[in-house]
Amino acid sequence: MFIDLLQSPYFSVFLIVALGFMLGRVKVMGLSLDVSAVIFIALAFGHWGVSIPKALGNFGLVLFIFTIGIQAGPGFFDSFRSKGKTLILITILIVASACLTGLGLKYAFGIDTPSLVGLIAGALTSTPGLAVAIDSTQSPLASIAYGIAYPFGVIGVILFVKLLPKLLRVDLEQEAHRLEKERRGQFPELKTCLFRVTNETVIGKTLAQLNIRAMTGAVISRLKRGEDIVIPKAHTELKQGDCIQAVGSEDALASLALMLGEREEGELPLENTQAIESLLLTKKDMINKQLGDLNFQRNFGCTVTRIRRSGIDLSPSPDLALKFGDKLMVVGEKEGIQAVARLLGNDAKQLSDTDFFPIAMGIVLGVLFGKLNLSFGSGFSFSPGLTGGVLMMALFLSAIGKTGPILWSMSGPANQLLRQLGLLLFLAEVGTSAGANLVSTFCESGFLLFGVGALITLVPMLIAALVGRYVFKISLLDMLGTITGGMTSTPGLAAVDSMTDSNIPGVAYATVYPIAMVFLILFIQFIAAMVV
Repeated sequence: MFIDLLQSPYFSVFLIVALGFMLGRVKVMGLSLDVSAVIFIALAFGHWGVSIPKALGNFGLVLFIFTIGIQAGPGFFDSFRSKGKTLILITILIVASACLTGLGLKYAFGIDTPSLVGLIAGALTSTPGLAVAIDSTQSPLASIAYGIAYPFGVIGVILFVKLLPKLLRVDLEQEAHRLEKERRGQFPELKTCLFRVTNETVIGKTLAQLNIRAMTGAVISRLKRGEDIVIPKAHTELKQGDCIQAVGSEDALASLALMLGEREEGELPLENTQAIESLLLTKKDMINKQLGDLNFQRNFGCTVTRIRRSGIDLSPSPDLALKFGDKLMVVGEKEGIQAVARLLGNDAKQLSDTDFFPIAMGIVLGVLFGKLNLSFGSGFSFSPGLTGGVLMMALFLSAIGKTGPILWSMSGPANQLLRQLGLLLFLAEVGTSAGANLVSTFCESGFLLFGVGALITLVPMLIAALVGRYVFKISLLDMLGTITGGMTSTPGLAAVDSMTDSNIPGVAYATVYPIAMVFLILFIQFIAAMVV
């Protein structure tokens, strides 16, 4: 009866997942496999004849890759601009060193060219690479060699990224905290300060005439004259002795002090009819609107003093485009704040709701994009494939953020759940399919090709780790994402994803994966055509 149950895919999947999680919690010298242990259990089940349908694995793959892309998209283009050249250079180094390692071993051991390109594609777990290898050589030896190198191509990357932080003695959580601190440091801390109007040149002038926001970068939130505290308007005139409360960076407040007069410590209280509230932007038609276009001060008598996005306080400049989930700190009369809340949505429940239409539509568009065949002349053509198509489309859609009424985003918990589900299905299928012929392949083809494939997997990662760490001095989180992307290893990314809550590896992976895929295809075509 149990044997019959193992032939049922849904039973086998969940059994593999359950046993994988049990194995993943076992620690040896402080190191555990976590979710990556699922693939090792799947390899054993595959060897014993258990199979998971390929369609189920592809279903998990598109879910995993789409959620990675949706999360990485907003930071992808910033990452590409800031450190894209470095990551791409390391990626080209990975692919080139894999091919050069293969060529060196070919001449050392007399390996034929079809087997060589199959080994390179398998060592880098690239299905598009295998397709090009078979098409370029017209030989079954390419697919046999691919099958020999593929299992270690999967397992080797997982073990390498698991061991690398230990070998370099880097705590990933501390590294993530350090990088987050650096990212926050790019945005000046906003402070609140009081000013006494003593500068005669501003007395009698309105706030509109002084254009304080543009001139200093500070935002005036309240004004005290005598015993009265008011929310200032554009037409409010400044008078001698007025006490003004402003919010801004240290530089902005210093500039405001030069303009107005004496700087004082403290904070003005609010009148009974006034309030200061944090409002959530959850209404779709407000997304991507610029703060200046909404003109809260003129329309509602309210002032936005700061905007919190992804844990960072942003200065509310007029050209700042609002994003879903932004928290706006608004000060004003209570009635005006209520009106602003209605305009923005301010519905916390919407942040946790999951709309499946953008997910389904995004994956459909990604699959269709992956089917495109792009020709570049001279017989070279390139197709993004399933992984590349879904990843690129997810990056593009999440960077756009919104198309008409469609919001291309997911709540954090929903993203994490779908990503984990997709990952587990994908690992279970990949493991069982790789394990099915693992032993028989070794018996038929010997261990030489396996050893060559293992070296083609390991050498590029070692070179990339050394160059990235000691030449380019990139962070370990960026390096792990770049290595898994350069090796086109989705299981490797999954292993890294289980090691840290930071999305930095995912962003790096998304940055370099398409580059690695294209260069691997080019190099395989070149080797197949030119190497005898």
